[in-house]
Amino acid sequence: MKMTELSPLISELLPPAVPAGEEAWTEVRPFPDTGTKSSFVSGNPNSGAIRVRYFARKGLGDFIGRAWFGPETEGPPGHAHGGSQAALLDEGMGAAAWTAGHPVLAAKLEVNFRKSLPLRTHVEVRANVERIEGKKVFVRGSLVGLDGTVYSESAGLFVVIDTAALLARVKARSENPERP
Repeated sequence: MKMTELSPLISELLPPAVPAGEEAWTEVRPFPDTGTKSSFVSGNPNSGAIRVRYFARKGLGDFIGRAWFGPETEGPPGHAHGGSQAALLDEGMGAAAWTAGHPVLAAKLEVNFRKSLPLRTHVEVRANVERIEGKKVFVRGSLVGLDGTVYSESAGLFVVIDTAALLARVKARSENPERP
């Protein structure tokens, strides 16, 4: 996929959309709307931490995210904390599974950090479902700079969940916040 450069002002505001000329890609919201607090990772488009947008190609099963690591993700001076990268990989890999029709939660995540990720860097979250064994969904992911630099890679085991039961619990808790 050919990447395009953005002006510095635009690049600080929002992760870029998929490049023009690739109309088959559409922005997606992979998780159900629960009516409660939004995602820890992707819930705030104005965050000083991580800003992310997800895209899929209909009929092809392809999935990517475009993300920006802001100053609130700092770990080593001037670079994103490994935990922020792991959080985005976790959500991105789960989002790829949900987009492919497999509602899952992470059971195991292994992350290999390849290169320090400078703050204010845009990356692609590349993720794909490798295989399915019953309720187990195996997913691979990576964070890749728009210049092709691989910052981190991951493999995960996700487990298919009963979304109706999960959403019922979320609704019950929102109606009675004092209940554990």
